[in-house]
Amino acid sequence: MKVSSDKYRIDSHKLIYHPKRVTQWLDAGDDWEKLKNIYPIYIEISPVGYCNHRCTFCALDFMEYTNSKLDPVVLKERLKEMASVGVKSVMFAGEGEPTLYKELPEVLALCTEIGIDTSLTTNMVPFTEKNTESFVKNCKWIKVSINAGTPENYAEIHRTDKQDFNKVLENMKRCVELKKQKGYTCTIGGQILLVDDNYNTVVDLAKALQKVGVDYLVVKPYSQHNSSITTKYKDMDYSKYLYLYDELQKFNTDKFKVIFRIATMNKLVEHSDRYKKCNSVPFFWAYIMATGDVYGCSAFLGNEDFVYGNIHQNSFKEIWQSDKRKQSITNVREKLDIKECRVNCRMDEINRYLWELKNPSEHVNFI
Repeated sequence: MKVSSDKYRIDSHKLIYHPKRVTQWLDAGDDWEKLKNIYPIYIEISPVGYCNHRCTFCALDFMEYTNSKLDPVVLKERLKEMASVGVKSVMFAGEGEPTLYKELPEVLALCTEIGIDTSLTTNMVPFTEKNTESFVKNCKWIKVSINAGTPENYAEIHRTDKQDFNKVLENMKRCVELKKQKGYTCTIGGQILLVDDNYNTVVDLAKALQKVGVDYLVVKPYSQHNSSITTKYKDMDYSKYLYLYDELQKFNTDKFKVIFRIATMNKLVEHSDRYKKCNSVPFFWAYIMATGDVYGCSAFLGNEDFVYGNIHQNSFKEIWQSDKRKQSITNVREKLDIKECRVNCRMDEINRYLWELKNPSEHVNFI
């Protein structure tokens, strides 16, 4: 039997830990006066639109890496407001590389002060001795996008200089050492997007990261974004790579885990049926672009049906209770064909859970 090493539930979901918010959603039904007060638990924020890499698989390449940047004064005010209405976590990631946002250390410190959990998804190249402490001190977790196990393959995938590979490993090592020295609790991990161009270096990456001393390596499948310019990996066949699951298990110890997202890959291999409607949007999460636009779903960036306002122009409460969000609820419930949605989207497992809650099978009372 294959036992999961995924104690972080990366290949599942964590909405089960928020029963009050789910109950609020269930009780609201179609009542807008109740629905408008259901705020996101989690928000992804893109502080900048530019990036130092041009990864071959970048889902948001269609955003064209603009010079957009969030106003730090406005962002701090909105974060305080988000905390007051029940937002519990923020991941800084998005269209660009978040650590290129010079004000990020002070923004993270503010989040710690006001009680919002923070995390980073980063390529880690811009980490320095000066900013690393703030990142490790304030973040609950840092996940490094490191998509190959050798410098040469890394340069090919990230479309950058191969020296960046060793720089990232050194930066990860600094984070691990700082965590130990200061007693910080930040979970530090790596993530590789498994594609035809890097599958043969995954084992090398596991060896390297275990040696560095990080907490985990996630191996995840590619998911085609409907708006992406790149289609190179659109028809990936993951059945031929499932053998890596067993090969990577040998690296698992009490201190290091390889989280091979086999459940997510199996959904691609088996083409399993999904829920009929999206129930997570626009309720349990949100996405804020580097321009300040607030979206209900990152799979539809650029689609006016999913943008509710801009934090540079309105408060978060005004945006979340706006007529545009109200109309979006109707559009998602009545018009959205989930066949148009990204397969294995970020809310996929949550949607499966919510669909079961609203459409239970027989005999559920026999617990």
